Amino acid sequence: MYTIGDRLLVMVASDRISAFDVVLPHPIPFKGQVLNQLAAFMLDACKDICPNWLLDVPAPHVSIGRKCSPFKIEMVIRGNLTGHAWRTYSSGKRELCGVHLPEGMNENDFFPAPIITPTTKAELGHDEDISQEEIIRRGLVTEQQWEQLSAYALRLFERGRSIARRQNLILADTKYEFGHIDGVITLMDEIHTPDSSRYFEAEGFEERLSRGEKQKQLSKEFVREWLIKNGFMGREGDRVPDMSPEWIEEISLRYIELYERVTGLSFKPEKLTEEETLKRINLATGKLLA
Repeated sequence: MYTIGDRLLVMVASDRISAFDVVLPHPIPFKGQVLNQLAAFMLDACKDICPNWLLDVPAPHVSIGRKCSPFKIEMVIRGNLTGHAWRTYSSGKRELCGVHLPEGMNENDFFPAPIITPTTKAELGHDEDISQEEIIRRGLVTEQQWEQLSAYALRLFERGRSIARRQNLILADTKYEFGHIDGVITLMDEIHTPDSSRYFEAEGFEERLSRGEKQKQLSKEFVREWLIKNGFMGREGDRVPDMSPEWIEEISLRYIELYERVTGLSFKPEKLTEEETLKRINLATGKLLA
């Protein structure tokens, strides 16, 4: 990320991939382009809900937007009991981030209504679960800001669900990051991408649910599951397992599949030289700063 004139933020999406807050050693071909173009698609589709940071996409893996002062929390929205929420639930706990979880639920069940389970946004180390009350008590946001952030997040999630539904997908959970520009709350970063969201295949969902089978997912969770299976969860002393060329290609193909499934568009891989990328960035920022 680069700041220009303290007004613009240039975000260059790399092909790196992380899990459990650890960057894995091998890049995933076209991952940066997938994330950047999918985020741009979604930000454009949601721009009527709240202000967002994005101004231009001069290259397939580059976005330029307004520089925001970030809130130090992430708004995690869950429509289904899955992932971290399910691991918490299956351990016997019935509260997550101060939110009560109903009894009698099974993995991947829909919540009666989407829930917000925020986390801290750690500069170092792991993000941590946090409740609304603790967020306000610690002064991370005011009560009025929390109400606005919650309203925006729930509306964005419903829009994301609607887009997914048209593509025969279920948006199970996601997270949003917000900041402010001159006091105006503004949506930041990428949204509804496989790095921040989990999608289920809608076709056959109920049948798999009734049989207690794993749901077919389009998300980064399959990478986390592979790491867990191979003994890595980001704990001290854990060693990242070797990633074969075949596994790296599989991850790349699944990212591309998600882009095409979610947007309904064909993915056109494009690799630019650093020189061409810089030329496009300079041209775009020159126009925005003029």
